[in-house]
Amino acid sequence: MTYIWMTNDVFMEKNIKSKKVNSYVQRSKVSKAEEPEAVYNRTVKIIPSVKNYTYNEFKKIADKTPFTQAEWASILHISERTLQRYAKNNSSFAPINADRALQIANVINEGKKTFGKIELFYQWLKRKPLMLEGPLSFESLITTTGIQMILTQLGRIQHGILA
Repeated sequence: MTYIWMTNDVFMEKNIKSKKVNSYVQRSKVSKAEEPEAVYNRTVKIIPSVKNYTYNEFKKIADKTPFTQAEWASILHISERTLQRYAKNNSSFAPINADRALQIANVINEGKKTFGKIELFYQWLKRKPLMLEGPLSFESLITTTGIQMILTQLGRIQHGILA
């Protein structure tokens, strides 16, 4: 390819080699839209740790804490009578209640790591400590958001951020 331009009333000419451009070649033919198939009515797999979570496994956690049976019942969103029935028959918890018990076990472990003793963590919760997002209390253990707020505050304390 040749370009011609004018500079200082002099015509200049420059030959520039053009590159050969290869066009796109489709390797396979697609005759229909290839989308993943939508899966409906798939059964939810239960996590093995909560599948057969019995009262005896719960008792291992409950024995380490100073929580009363009424407090455990409110945390697990079941009645005290149901908790007593589970104790009598060593029944399995519903997966949602078992998951909550395991979440509380995690909070208790973090509280013990932060304060040294579970009793000190329990007393700290009963004093309704303040944090940036608002006050905490024992009732914070009833909701998932409250549990997350407690874990956040325990992490702040562990790292020396007391606000």
